[in-house]
Amino acid sequence: MGYKFSLVLNREITDEESVTLKGAIHADASFGDDRLPTDAEVPVTKIEFDDSVSPTLAEAIEAALEAVKVVPELTVPGLSVPAQPAGPAAETTEAAEAAERTETAAAPV
Repeated sequence: MGYKFSLVLNREITDEESVTLKGAIHADASFGDDRLPTDAEVPVTKIEFDDSVSPTLAEAIEAALEAVKVVPELTVPGLSVPAQPAGPAAETTEAAEAAERTETAAAPV
């Protein structure tokens, strides 16, 4: 299981563009039909990602946004990120240690 999120594209993509995107995306991705969040009359493509390759959620999203750039005039007006499970133990430990150092440094003398 990886980082899960979805991108809403600015329009529907063609079969050819779908093939191009699948080649540029380095994660599990499924393509579906949706509506533009700001105008329900506009049909668009939504890509659901499950990225178990990227080390962080931020890097997973950045990689997905970069992949979309391979198709000219394709943009991402919508991003949805559900709650994620805690990261790997090393990340959690590093974050806790950093928070502890900050608290210690801020403690009155």
